[in-house]
Amino acid sequence: MKNIRRSTCGTAARLAGTSVLALGLIAGAAQAQNITADSFGADFSAMSQLKDIASKGKGKVGVLLPDTASSARYTSFDEPYLKKAFEAAGLSSDDLIITNAQGSEADQLTQAQTDISQGATVLLIDPISSGGGAAVEKYAKEHGVAVIDYDRITLGGSRDYYISFDNEYVGELIGKGMEQCLSDWNIEKPNILVMAGSPDDNNATLFKQGYMKVLQPKFDDGSYTNAGEPAGTWDPSVARTTFEQQFTAHQDMNAVVTPNDDNANAVISYLKTLNVPAKAFPTTGQDATVTGLQNVLTGYQCGTVYKPIYLEAQAAAALALYMRAGENPPDGLVNGKVNDSQGGMDVPSILLKPIWVTPENMADTVVKDGFVDTSKLCAGDAADACKSAGIGN
Repeated sequence: MKNIRRSTCGTAARLAGTSVLALGLIAGAAQAQNITADSFGADFSAMSQLKDIASKGKGKVGVLLPDTASSARYTSFDEPYLKKAFEAAGLSSDDLIITNAQGSEADQLTQAQTDISQGATVLLIDPISSGGGAAVEKYAKEHGVAVIDYDRITLGGSRDYYISFDNEYVGELIGKGMEQCLSDWNIEKPNILVMAGSPDDNNATLFKQGYMKVLQPKFDDGSYTNAGEPAGTWDPSVARTTFEQQFTAHQDMNAVVTPNDDNANAVISYLKTLNVPAKAFPTTGQDATVTGLQNVLTGYQCGTVYKPIYLEAQAAAALALYMRAGENPPDGLVNGKVNDSQGGMDVPSILLKPIWVTPENMADTVVKDGFVDTSKLCAGDAADACKSAGIGN
């Protein structure tokens, strides 16, 4: 009888343990299904809800970053944030491969092929160009590997999902920022040069669509004058040359839409050689670089679009883990669609909201998030402006 009782108790204990485990798995799965595009924060705590999904998955995740020339963000933010997001979700570091192609499409394809040969079942790619991205995605599909476009969409590609900030809305923020700045800085008879990013980058197209949505009605009703729309570039030296040529041809120009901080700084540097004072010639920007933020603080740039990359990294990691586990992501995670104009399809997407940063909210956004080193931000000519904005000591 004693043996029977011990056996019964042991069975009950095992059943209880199994029940607890089952309940834990069910709870974990339920938490994972509650993940939405708005779940993520600066503390990465939402990623812990995905540990069950990570444990179910097979194979490695390959992350293909494009370069360091167009933006320092890829090494300073994307790579460490992606590592942190996957780690917080329980993915082994052995199952994550992150490479940077340093601007070479051939190298990005080779890196993708290497990742796949090493067991990658999901690729996250930020393509250097749509042509290069399409080649990577074609190869991946031929080898049964799922693909997510990260930050930039591959036009004519064959990815499964796309994740980025809402890039047309980025442009709208730039347009609205210019509109507000023209009013605040008392710019009479605005005559605006409309610059753009590289035509090879679909994000640049979306940015321009966004700011023209704001500015075109003003051009149409005569409130503003369109001084021109020269060919776009992400090369600051080319942007400066373009601006110099346009400014020489249009001496009455008094504002310029610039699509990122580096191009804006190229323009501002030239304007300073002409002794143009602060708050006299509005420019715009994007990326919240140290130089861009300093230009905002000192009155040479209206504002900059801040994209909290830690949100993008977490959302991308979450989506990759669902795909690695062979599961459909929750409806609340995939919250939009973006049209691939070359592929003739709407791509299921995660679209995140960016923030327009000015001196008024800089302390509560980029500074609070640790996105910028205040010792660098508040150096030199920006020191007094930092104090006025409530930044630093």
